[in-house]
Amino acid sequence: MSYLVESRLGNEEQFTNMVQTCKDAGVDIIADAVINHMTGQETPGEGTAGSTYEHYEYPGIYTREDFHDCGSLNNDITVYTDRFEVQNCELVNLADLKTESEKVRNTLADYLNHLTELGVAGFRIDAAKHMPAKDIAAVIEKLNGEPTIIQEVIRGAGEPIQPEDYLDNGGVFEFSWGKDMKTLQKGSTFKSFFKAGTRSTYAPSESAYTFVENHDTERNNSTLTYKDPQYEVFTALMLASPYGTPVLYSGYAFTDHDTGAVMDPLEGTIFPAQCTERTGVDQQYTNGDYTCQQDWPTIRNMVAWRAYAGAAPVVEEWSENDGLAFAREGKSFIAVNRGIDPISGTWQTTLPAGEYCDGGAGTAWNDVCENPTHTVAEDGTVSGEIPSYGVLALTVGQQH
Repeated sequence: MSYLVESRLGNEEQFTNMVQTCKDAGVDIIADAVINHMTGQETPGEGTAGSTYEHYEYPGIYTREDFHDCGSLNNDITVYTDRFEVQNCELVNLADLKTESEKVRNTLADYLNHLTELGVAGFRIDAAKHMPAKDIAAVIEKLNGEPTIIQEVIRGAGEPIQPEDYLDNGGVFEFSWGKDMKTLQKGSTFKSFFKAGTRSTYAPSESAYTFVENHDTERNNSTLTYKDPQYEVFTALMLASPYGTPVLYSGYAFTDHDTGAVMDPLEGTIFPAQCTERTGVDQQYTNGDYTCQQDWPTIRNMVAWRAYAGAAPVVEEWSENDGLAFAREGKSFIAVNRGIDPISGTWQTTLPAGEYCDGGAGTAWNDVCENPTHTVAEDGTVSGEIPSYGVLALTVGQQH
């Protein structure tokens, strides 16, 4: 409804402080940039920061002439195989901006440059699929510096618009990854994991951002969610794979599609996030509990595992029933169990002989190993048992 940095989550000063605090800790912030559209409400309203608006009128920003009128029923997209409709009609009634207009492009660039001034390092371009790639490129050309660009382009079979159309602008979220991981929850196809990232339905690794779930897919059941007992297994596999740049998700518990974050009933503001301690795969949450998946011990450890693995190639691939294992040659080894029955075995790790702390069990790695240890023999093999929905993770960075 406006480009003011003020919402139920806080104001511009608080946002700037958050960005700087994260930067001081070595973490860059990529902002979610909604530049394809404005609101989808037919009735006038007023935003948190006091901005007034109507469906096609945004005082001081846009008027009716700045939006598309594509001629379809209610101006909405009705046929996703029609490129013109997808990029000029409205997505669920959201007022669709004329991104071919120089005025609109300048307005969007001014907004994004302001976020850069506040310390933002890049942008997730929301609904990029609904804008021609050249329109996004024209806005990017007006940006200061070299911000990271990641575009939301949902891959659809038989559709004319695909992620590859946008690679000249920057990276893309690879929805194929999350959807494929969902299909590997059960059945006889676990070994298909080794093909993930290699098929024609995947963008090149250097341009792809992979995820097990995001804020949309967790609500439409197209991917795994924190509720699935195999969530840690497939997140660990994503972090262990050399394909793409993995994106971890941090959310809150919900019971239906529209469950929101817990808000102050009087002020209408969202309460500060308080992470719920992780107790295991059978954990039950209450609506609004912050699940904070990025802080689950196994997932935290796998981030370090990935760093230790570096560019080492995948070797010693193994899969049998609900078990799957592989090594990143000489650096790291992972074995997982997607099923309920424990799996025992002996696997080739390619690691030097010695004692290793298991990153898939217990607590997050630290200087003292609080997790079980495993012995890698002189021939590089390790024997052990992987519990139900469990992960066994060894790396040279955690040899004890």
